[in-house]
Amino acid sequence: MLYGKYQFLCRLTGEAMLPCYKGSTFRGVFGRALKRVVCALKRQECDQCLLKKRCVYAMVFETRDTLDPPEGSRIVAAPHPFVIEPPLTMKTRFSEGSSFDFRLLLFGEANRNLPYFIYAFEQMGKIGIGKRINGKRGHFSLEEVKAGDIPVYSGCEQTLKAQNFFLMSLKDTEEFPQGTSRLRLNMITPLRLKFENRLKADLPFHVLARAMLRRISSLYNFYGDGEPSLDYRGLVKRAKEVKIVNDDLSWFDWRRYSFRQDRAMLMGGMVGSVTYEGDIGEYMPLIEFCSQVHLGKQTSFGLGKIEGEIVR
Repeated sequence: MLYGKYQFLCRLTGEAMLPCYKGSTFRGVFGRALKRVVCALKRQECDQCLLKKRCVYAMVFETRDTLDPPEGSRIVAAPHPFVIEPPLTMKTRFSEGSSFDFRLLLFGEANRNLPYFIYAFEQMGKIGIGKRINGKRGHFSLEEVKAGDIPVYSGCEQTLKAQNFFLMSLKDTEEFPQGTSRLRLNMITPLRLKFENRLKADLPFHVLARAMLRRISSLYNFYGDGEPSLDYRGLVKRAKEVKIVNDDLSWFDWRRYSFRQDRAMLMGGMVGSVTYEGDIGEYMPLIEFCSQVHLGKQTSFGLGKIEGEIVR
């Protein structure tokens, strides 16, 4: 699967007031900016648009109506081909001149549309983000885009350099320790999961395994080489043998405003950490993969960023 991880280095050109969790703010303004940049039929609704199958905006934000599932796939709804990783600081007030950096993850062919995304984020800086201060939202300038240490775009020179993305795949389980061990899973951003059609406030290992398999399967089916060769039933069955030995999870709620639905929405997810004990070696490739692509619901907001580590 093609995978790109791009760091956007920005600087505020005015004061900004942002919520504690900034992912929904970024995603909302990014959507409006991208549509402004690429939409050819400005007054046409996406679901009725003749161009939706070829439109970058529709592919990114109206993904389920744009991408058809591969033949024989068990996954019927395509995941969004992007994740925005906002600044993790809980700071809400930013002064003019402050650095303001975030990351954009792209999956599959979406990487080849990176110039559109860069231009959209430049426009996003001109539109402004966050609450109004003295009648103005926070504006910023895009100074540079990097992939790792490699420069991709220079705002000063207004030049796009070679894109840098790579093929991402699951590692071999032989690289990880076998037998009984302990794994601590940290929620870097809130994790929002549903099991049996209900949001979970706890995380049994088999629920985690199901979510990881679902995420991997959906990404591979739509943006990779098709269904990966995994023992789905066996992995879920064996996951039930892995026990929780320490649970430090709590629920974090916040409100976001949806421009599309024109209303405030209550969002939330699990934060903290949980420690498991059992034969977890075969699950480490899944955890490493999902730590790079996020997990659960609303990943495009930056939710579901996890990090796993073997502990004693």
